Amino acid sequence: MEQTWRWFGPQDRVSISDVAQAGATGVVSALHDLPTGVVWPSGDIARRQAEIATMPDGTPSRLTWSVVESLPVSEDIKKQQGNWRAHVANYKQSLANLAAAGIEVICYNFMPVLDWTRTDLAWRLPNGATCMRFDLTDFAAFDLHILKRPGAEADYDDALLDAAARRHAAMTPQKAEQIAANIVFGLPGAAEKMRMEDVRAHLAEYAAMREETLRQHLIDFLSEVAPVAQDLGLRLCCHPDDPPFPLLGLPRIMSTEAQYRQVMDAVDLPASGITLCSGSLGARPDNDLPGMMERLGDRVHFLHLRNVKRETPEIRGSFHEAEHLGGDTDMVALVRAALREEARRRAAGRTDGSIPFRPDHGQDILDDLGRRAQPGYPAIGRLKGLAELRGIIAALSPGIAAEHPSA
Repeated sequence: MEQTWRWFGPQDRVSISDVAQAGATGVVSALHDLPTGVVWPSGDIARRQAEIATMPDGTPSRLTWSVVESLPVSEDIKKQQGNWRAHVANYKQSLANLAAAGIEVICYNFMPVLDWTRTDLAWRLPNGATCMRFDLTDFAAFDLHILKRPGAEADYDDALLDAAARRHAAMTPQKAEQIAANIVFGLPGAAEKMRMEDVRAHLAEYAAMREETLRQHLIDFLSEVAPVAQDLGLRLCCHPDDPPFPLLGLPRIMSTEAQYRQVMDAVDLPASGITLCSGSLGARPDNDLPGMMERLGDRVHFLHLRNVKRETPEIRGSFHEAEHLGGDTDMVALVRAALREEARRRAAGRTDGSIPFRPDHGQDILDDLGRRAQPGYPAIGRLKGLAELRGIIAALSPGIAAEHPSA
């Protein structure tokens, strides 16, 4: 398994030398300064590759840009309106430019409006560490009383309506403003920041869209770009919804194994694949992560290995980011399934026998608490996660090799 690390560019508080010292060999990055929908120029791609390959003191880092995360899909494409056809054409050209630069794995998502959603970006744990958290009552208070989304009351039962009203009534103006900012924070590192009026405008345009329609728009998009990726030798991988249940009345189409299977079957090309994010999918109690890796593994092109602790038993509930080995997902079983998939690929002669993974997110611990890196992307917290995952891989690999002696 290729050990990678997400890096947001020169402005990242975690430097390339930090990444190299962590022991990663590949970097996961993107051109966050470019607006969504434009072509990624070859010169900008080469610049980011050079930044990754060079330490702050000018010496070689020995790191490569292994995975793009993300080449974003525009809201116009998701809605099939406005400039969506031009954006699809630009996406294809960006794929060609990335392929020419030698980058093969492209992660994207198809979540409408909000990329990922948390109500607290620095929730304090009993040991003094902080982590990201999704509190369903806080979210309902935002939806009902801060955003004031029309028709929002129909999405919550009476108990949650009452709890959200009491929670909002107890909020200071500063607390309400902070929760709103956390929820619309958007993609880490992105140049485009969502405002409340932007969210309201997008929600109005999505109001009549059903899950089936959004899924068809994803299939239409993949029908255009996946054959291009296949010809270029690229692997596209769709990140799941985060959280993996409906929010703000928006449809969710990549939250379960069945939903992934529908899309993979509809565009049945090896280039059209999956980013299996154990944290996103693990926020639902009915998702079996090791089983998903076993059953969908031949299309898994990228792994986000992180854990969450669910605080409520319902499918839609509160949760927080746990230690990598401390949440509700059996990380040992998941890594075992990934290693077995790699062995199958090598035995079959596939060239993608090493699946890139990254220690996704992490708790802010020790010096992270003063560094103020991108929310969810601390240096030491991720290093701890990577070390734990590296230990699992080292412990399991001899047994997997014995199971597949020809791999």
